[in-house]
Amino acid sequence: MVTSVETRVQSLASSGIQSIPKQYIRSQDELTNVGDVFEEERNEEGTLVPTIDLKEIDSDDKEVRERCRLELKKAAMEWGVMHLVNHGISDELMDRVREVGQRFFELPVEEKEKHANDQGSGMIQGYGSKLANNDSGLLEWEDYFFHLVFPEEKRDLSIWPKTPSDYTEVTSEYARQLRGLASKILSALSLCLGLEEGRLEKEVGGLEELILQMKINYYPKCPQPELALGVEAHTDVSALTFILHNMVPGLQLFYQGKWVTAKCVPNSIIMHIGDTIEILSNGKFKSILHRGLVNKEKVRISWAVFCEPPKDKIILKPLPETVSETEPPLFPPRTFGQHIEHKLFKKTQDALTETNV
Repeated sequence: MVTSVETRVQSLASSGIQSIPKQYIRSQDELTNVGDVFEEERNEEGTLVPTIDLKEIDSDDKEVRERCRLELKKAAMEWGVMHLVNHGISDELMDRVREVGQRFFELPVEEKEKHANDQGSGMIQGYGSKLANNDSGLLEWEDYFFHLVFPEEKRDLSIWPKTPSDYTEVTSEYARQLRGLASKILSALSLCLGLEEGRLEKEVGGLEELILQMKINYYPKCPQPELALGVEAHTDVSALTFILHNMVPGLQLFYQGKWVTAKCVPNSIIMHIGDTIEILSNGKFKSILHRGLVNKEKVRISWAVFCEPPKDKIILKPLPETVSETEPPLFPPRTFGQHIEHKLFKKTQDALTETNV
């Protein structure tokens, strides 16, 4: 069943409510370190997410190239998330991506509903709000638009927004350039593991099978941000995730036993190592636990692109080169689809356990 207009978070937020409905109020455990994101952004102390300058990864100077690769390796091993700068995607294109996405969410709700998904029937692409998929029934303070953007022949353009009129052109070009960036990163990570340059790309499906799915997350202003989450804590199942945002802070990472808020770095793209690469590297590269905060003052929008292997064609398991007597395999062999099912099952079991405590 399609979500009713009344339950869209954007509509709820613009209705003038002073307190949020109970289904958006998270448990006290989840709300640890949920504070004022702008205060944290202004605070110069604390841990900084690594910034990797990709201009140096293509340097003609072998020493410079190696140094950049080592920085990428260190960030992937210690954090699993980083800001990428000089990534090769122009500021103009990123600005246009932000503009067309924002303009879609500014449309009247009736227009957006024409693109509504229907999770009950398995139609997950399109406009939606997070439905409860946990035993507690808690909801996230966000609306979203989700669609496959690459390869081009696998797209379903019938569900893409027709307004703004340049949405398809802009989003298609961004997806095409991100696919090139993904190849560059996968090559570098392969070398970091001592593998052949094209190895990780091949292991996640190559040009034909690796798909890119975009989720535009729209987090409206929230009257009680200290009680809600835009996105609950999770790791990404993807190989890599690339995130563009509208320079409003809100990404939090669980690093060294505590939640830290990522600062905004102009002209950067945030990149997460996903579970898929963590598995293939036998845990050498980390898939970090993260979540999204909301605030009273500003709408936050992020454009997350998940690079995912085919669901059933490839068995994900630690690569032989990453395993030894002292480093046995940390993950059992599973398809990508089985990995997703395992995570959903575990999440449901954890929720049931908490309910029955």
